[in-house]
This record gives sequence, structure tokens and C-alpha cells, in this order.
Amino acid sequence: MTIKDHIKKVQRGEIDIVDATKKALSELKKTDNEFNYMNIISEELALSQAKAVKKNTKGKLAGLFITAKDAILVAGVESRGGSKILDGYTPPFSSTAIKRCVEQGAIILGKTAQDEFGFGAFCTNVGVGFKTPKNPFDKNRATGGSSGGAGGISQLAGFPHIALGESTGGSIVNPASFCGVYGLCPTYGRVSRYGLLDYGNSLDKIGPMGKDIGGVALVLEVISGRDKKDSTTLLDKVDNYSSYLKKDIKGMKIGIIKETFGKGVDNAVEKKVEKAIEKLKALGAKVEKISLPTTLKYGISTYYIIATSEASTNLAKYCGMKYGKEEMLKGNFNEYFSDVRAKNLGEEAKRRIMLGTFARMSGYRDAYYIKALKARTKIIDEYKSKFKTYDALISPTTPMLVPTFDKISKLTPLQNYMADIMTVGPNLAGLPHINIPVGFEKGTPVGMMITADHLKEGKLFSVAKALEK
Repeated sequence: MTIKDHIKKVQRGEIDIVDATKKALSELKKTDNEFNYMNIISEELALSQAKAVKKNTKGKLAGLFITAKDAILVAGVESRGGSKILDGYTPPFSSTAIKRCVEQGAIILGKTAQDEFGFGAFCTNVGVGFKTPKNPFDKNRATGGSSGGAGGISQLAGFPHIALGESTGGSIVNPASFCGVYGLCPTYGRVSRYGLLDYGNSLDKIGPMGKDIGGVALVLEVISGRDKKDSTTLLDKVDNYSSYLKKDIKGMKIGIIKETFGKGVDNAVEKKVEKAIEKLKALGAKVEKISLPTTLKYGISTYYIIATSEASTNLAKYCGMKYGKEEMLKGNFNEYFSDVRAKNLGEEAKRRIMLGTFARMSGYRDAYYIKALKARTKIIDEYKSKFKTYDALISPTTPMLVPTFDKISKLTPLQNYMADIMTVGPNLAGLPHINIPVGFEKGTPVGMMITADHLKEGKLFSVAKALEK
């Protein structure tokens, strides 16, 4: 049953949504015990929302089950961003994205696992005391990060479900690729960031993930649009994304980013993506190779300077006084703050805070941070020049097959960061992009990433649906 069919049945009273919610919660608990996808399951909230939906079934998302990445606030539900430093933090308000879903009849089942504050490509940098999620196809492999729990539960949920993930540099499409689901990262500003625990303010984006592309489109329609509580949201009218699922792609011009194939990319990944490209040709798309030399050469360094610089300032408030886990008061302020953060932040969080603080220091700011901002502008210009000719651009989502935990443990920090080589470009440029599952290799999924111009999410849905058919 598709998500739209489920919603129609709930609206017509053909499904007892309270009973369905109890079954979904039971299944979610069993799955979580085995795969570690949930940081918290909000059973009481879900059942109360289900009772409300049973009384009023008019919402566009009536009875749809939603999970939210731990960084996306849900009122009354512990929300920690995957970090021990926020143990016990229960927000009094929900994010705008969650609020809009609930207003349309969605039911929130809980908060999904993630890399601490979004700091990771594999979801192995979970905070102190959190469990690492396991790939739905092989428990010895990663889910991808940082929205790893969202990717995993999107694949294994046996009930109508969409996960809300969040991307700063690839954290929606990366886990979607590793878990074999659709993951849509929207144009920056299309979806409100109000109620999101910040990683990088100029980069963060909330987007839907799921096995049902129709459900992904429907949820994006609901959560998109202007929000007075977030001045970075766009005024542009929200498209009817579902209508693009009916459009064919004949005549669409698609650019294949040649730097994303060849050296450094697993041969099996290349072959699966190339096979999908051949299908697009057969469906009438016009395909040509293009080059994005600046983006692929400078994307990683540009992204990690900007993202860590913003993260170091955003995380400064987690010091044990205004926010964050408290420790016994002793010493001066610096000693107290250092004690709180040393005990409650993970290794990768500390690394990124230090990197970002260094890049912004007097004497280094011009050499690193300001230069990275200039490089970002060059990357945006490079993409925009291609969209004068092409409707969409294609690359693999990740350069490798889903890695094992053993292999990840042997990677250096820089090797970890290189996992984002394909995804940092569209995130730096604020461009919408989607992961489309294109097959399996060695029992695990392979994903293809398609990027479109700003506010052209509809084109991504057209291509995704064409391949799904």
C-alpha cells in the first residue's frame, strides 16, 4: 500500500489509526532492538496524536507515521542531537517542520539516531552513550551519516512512514544511498530551520526520506514554505511536487559530472550509475558529459572550513550553564566549560570545534575562513553556469560501496571526510538534490545523486519517478 493509499483509507475511516499506531510502535521497538535506529520512541505522544487523527481525518498526512532526526525538535520529547551534552533536554516547542506535519495529521513515532550534532558520513560518530545504527541489509556495515537512523528505519519500516532527516554536507542523500531509499535535500531556505539544533546555519536543510517517492513529495509540500520564525526561508510559492511524478522526462537535458567517475570511485558504483543513465536515455533524456573542476577540487576543503567554523560558534552555548549537561562548579569559567565539554562531547565533535575555532582565529581568518567563502561563491557560479543549459546533473551519491565498521575504524579523519566528495558541492551551493536507489552490489544498495537548480525540486521528482517505473 502506498503512502497516499494509506492516507485515503485513514481519511475514509477504513483504517483504525489507533490500532495501526500500536502495531507500528510494536514493530518499531523490535526493529530498534536489533538495529539501533531510534534515540527515543515517543509512544505516549504517538498514541495521543493517533486518537486526535481518529476524530479528525481531514489532514493531508492523516495517519502517516513520521520519525525525526534527533536534531529536529519535538515538543515534550527529549531532543539531544545525538549528544550526551544535551541529556535531559526536553524542548517546550516543536520545529516548524514537525508542527506542519502534525497539523496535517501526521503521527510522530520518535527521534532517530545520528552522528553527534551531524558530524559524520557513516553515523559512527554517535555521542557518548549512544548506540551506532546498523545497515538494514548487513549489520556489519554502516547506515551512512549523519541521518543514519532515518535512513535505516526508512528501509525497514513495514508501515507507511517518512523520516525527516537533515543535511549540512550530505547527511540526507548519503544515508539514503547506503540504505537504499529516496532522500530529498531541498533548496536552502525552502524548509524552515526553526527548531533545528544548528550545525552550520548557512548550510543546514531539513528534508524527507523514504521508500515511497510519492510520500517524499507529499511531505515536502507540507513542510515547505515561508516561516516568520526563520528569516532565511524563501517567499517563493511552494510547488505541487506530487504533480511532477506524472511528468515524463523526454527531452530533459542532463549533465553527467565526469570528475565523479574514474579514479577514487568504486568500479561497481560506476557500473550501477551508468546503467541507470542508460535507462534515462531510453526514456528520452538527452545526456552529455560536463565538468565541474572547481567544485570537485575545492569542495571538501571549502565545506569543512565553513561548516566547522559555523559549528564551533553554534556549539559554544553548550557549556553547562545556559545549555548542556552540568558538572560540579569549580575553578574559573574556562576550567568549568572545558570540564563540561571534555566529559560530554565525543572525539569528532571536539575535533570539529577545534578546527572551526582555529579557522576563525585572528591571523588565520583571512587565510582560511574568508578564502573559503570566496571559493564557495566560485562553486555556486560554476553550478549556475551549467543550469543555463542543463535541467539536472548526475553523479554517484557516494564514491564507495557501503563500508564495514571494521574498515571505517581504520580510516583517518581526512579519509572520513572524503566520503562527502560528491555531496558537499550542492550543499555549499544550496541546491536541491536527491538520492535515487539504482541497484545492489554485494548485497548492499548503490545510489545515484541528481542535482537541480534552486527551487527545481520538481525535476528531481520527475526523474526519480521515471526510474522507479
